[in-house]
Amino acid sequence: MADTALTEAAAAAALQAEMANLSGVQRAAVLMLLLGEQQAAEIIKYMDPKEVQALGAAMVSVADLSQEAVNTVLDQFVATIKKQTSLGLGTTDYVEKVFKRALGDDKAASVLGRIMPGQSSKGLDILRWMDARSIADMIRGEHAQVIAIILSVLEHEVAADVLNFLPAAGRPEIIQRVASLETVQPSAMEELEAIMKKQFANNSSAKSSSFGGIKAAAKIMNFTKTELESSIMTGLSEIDEDLMLKIQDNMFTFENLMSVDNRGIQVLMRNVEPDLLMIALKGANDGVQAKFFDNMSERARGMFRDDMEAKGPLRIADVEDAQKKIMRIARKLSDAGDLVLGGGEDFV
Repeated sequence: MADTALTEAAAAAALQAEMANLSGVQRAAVLMLLLGEQQAAEIIKYMDPKEVQALGAAMVSVADLSQEAVNTVLDQFVATIKKQTSLGLGTTDYVEKVFKRALGDDKAASVLGRIMPGQSSKGLDILRWMDARSIADMIRGEHAQVIAIILSVLEHEVAADVLNFLPAAGRPEIIQRVASLETVQPSAMEELEAIMKKQFANNSSAKSSSFGGIKAAAKIMNFTKTELESSIMTGLSEIDEDLMLKIQDNMFTFENLMSVDNRGIQVLMRNVEPDLLMIALKGANDGVQAKFFDNMSERARGMFRDDMEAKGPLRIADVEDAQKKIMRIARKLSDAGDLVLGGGEDFV
């Protein structure tokens, strides 16, 4: 009797440990394996590339899971489903029909595009499954505005690679247009769908969508190689210098200076007025402050801290302005080879 109890307790403990080590993705993988090929395939087609990759890896990782653990995952899933309300079933279609009836197709599309961001253009969605060179080959003959929209819906790293495969002369204008994008109206999306029709034979109802913007352009530029970035930004400055500076301001934040080595920080400090640095550091996190303080002598650090505290409260706008000015100095020093900012791929 005692031996049986011990065995059951050991089995329960083993199962508990096995379940504790299962991630949410692995639990989903177990359910997918239980569904069978056809049903699993039906679900997978609604997932994006990253989700498919994560789920596929998880399906392989749970191959040796015990039968008890599999049963527990299924039991927990069924219990969760039983607690769910049926109110959400079919809600998307219902909301879409109500909004179209109340507002008309155009206004409804604009509203639905904001409240249902997952309803993106099917044609553009397929681009996310293609490699950068194939996308570049497909769009290189299109208008810069079309290319800008396409780059804006891609992962920033992929968009940077696509940019690399496009003709050099057109890159600055493309980045300018990415940065200038705010919304794309249904009519423009329909036109873009028509352009893509030869490649993807999709007839989706386009929604008003938010694309691009300065931050998107900056993120794309963060992933470009140094020499490509320099070429594009130089060309962009000739088209719109103010826009180029705004993109540059968003490419590397002040916090990114934590990745600069000590020699680089010392070079930067020699080229920045102490008063400007004090203002910038007032709004910086502890890690960035420590990066600069560690590169000062004990006496200089004490004096600097006293002077910084004596400034009292500062407006956030003044702090951000000081940080941007320092980042522009840092980029000039980086371009001159005096310090290394770490490369675009180090920043998100």
